[in-house]
Amino acid sequence: MKFFEKVKQFRGTGLFLLRFLVGFHLIYGTQDNVFSWEQMLEFSGFLEQFGFPVPLISAVVSVYAQFICGILFIVGYKIRWAALVMIINFIIALLMVHLGDTYPNMFPALVMFVGSVFFLIYGSDKISLEQLREKRR
Repeated sequence: MKFFEKVKQFRGTGLFLLRFLVGFHLIYGTQDNVFSWEQMLEFSGFLEQFGFPVPLISAVVSVYAQFICGILFIVGYKIRWAALVMIINFIIALLMVHLGDTYPNMFPALVMFVGSVFFLIYGSDKISLEQLREKRR
């Protein structure tokens, strides 16, 4: 069908929108911890309830990894490395926090995990800093 052939030209835009959504969610979900030490301590207490080793360090590493990777997803830079970090982060989250949880509670972590797997496989495509760098070379 001609419509679907026409739509194919927007693949890069679709990938950018997905990168933006996942990246925005990562930033939105962690920015309170990044900008408030009290929030970071609260998150550390949350992780402690689930048996995380060294919960404060676990909280800081997870929060900053998500925040930085969210930015990298949006701008499309080193996206496969960022995706790998997020895959590890969300495997741990799913196993330590969400195993046995309800599907609605698990859904955000599952979306971040699956989105990261997608980005690991597909990279950043056309609308990205990586592509801009390639064009300049």
